[in-house]
Amino acid sequence: MKKYVLSLFALCWTFGVLAQEAEQKPSPWSCNGVIGLNASATGLVNWAAGGNNNVNGVAFGKVRLLYNENNLSWETNLNMEYGLSFIDQKYDPFQKTSDVIDFKTKFGWQFHKAWFLTAAAGFKSQFDLGKAYDGSEAADPIVSKFLAPSYTDISVGIDWKPNSIFSIYLSPVAGQITTAVVGDNMEAKHAGLRQQMQEKYGTWTYSKTANADGTYDKKYENFKAELGLTFKGSINYTYKDLKIITSLGLFTPYAWDKTEMFDAENNFIGYRDNNRRFGNFDVDWDAAISYQFLKCLNVTLSTSLKYYNGVKIADKDGVLAERVQFKSILGLGVGYSF
Repeated sequence: MKKYVLSLFALCWTFGVLAQEAEQKPSPWSCNGVIGLNASATGLVNWAAGGNNNVNGVAFGKVRLLYNENNLSWETNLNMEYGLSFIDQKYDPFQKTSDVIDFKTKFGWQFHKAWFLTAAAGFKSQFDLGKAYDGSEAADPIVSKFLAPSYTDISVGIDWKPNSIFSIYLSPVAGQITTAVVGDNMEAKHAGLRQQMQEKYGTWTYSKTANADGTYDKKYENFKAELGLTFKGSINYTYKDLKIITSLGLFTPYAWDKTEMFDAENNFIGYRDNNRRFGNFDVDWDAAISYQFLKCLNVTLSTSLKYYNGVKIADKDGVLAERVQFKSILGLGVGYSF
């Protein structure tokens, strides 16, 4: 009997030690980020300098999920923003100020110290219709919507990650799909919108054969797929209540066709490849600094800079050209960092 008791005690002790070791073993999963709501309001009564009453709000969330165990590493980032402004005016009282869906994930196998063989994927678009607000009675033209545009990328390359804060990724085998999808119902309500979107975001190609007058027709598509080279870098740093998140993405396609194109009046209208050629890089840079105080209040500064070859934007005079796009948001509101 004594032998059985001692055996049972030894077995229980063994299980207890194993359970304790399991509890002490750190989880391979970790998660951090910031979510919040920034808001502001302006009220004017008999204000001589002019202006309008307005209320602004931006909801945002930036989440990072990490997995590290043995030689495997998996990182997923999700960035979402949506902002609206109410302006006390007759036309266009509600205006969208921010709209972002940005999903990135990469899975890597460590083959030497801080070097990983990595497969990566990403998706970018927006939730809602974007309009060019002019404050007039006329209907505002639609300039963007969900999947118009959207950018999906898939690549395989080498990732250098000396720590959990910093990462540099290079892929010579990168695919990018640009979409400009307008459904039949929306096209019926807004005639010509589909072609406008596809023209604006470059999901078209010139026909292979010329017309009798020497010109080439454009073939419009819902999407355009390209193979190219991509470079990505990111920093995700947290110190107490301060959080800094930034990412830079560069992409250039493996294409080269500088054949000059002319219209029926023999005016130069561009190149056959629409400037989508090797060495012309698309630039996508985002940065956010967030500081949390009094447990629930949050100050956030976020910026976004973009430049896409072949995407032409009109200036105030209506002149179309490839331009640098920049947006910044400084907000104070309710937030939570984790």
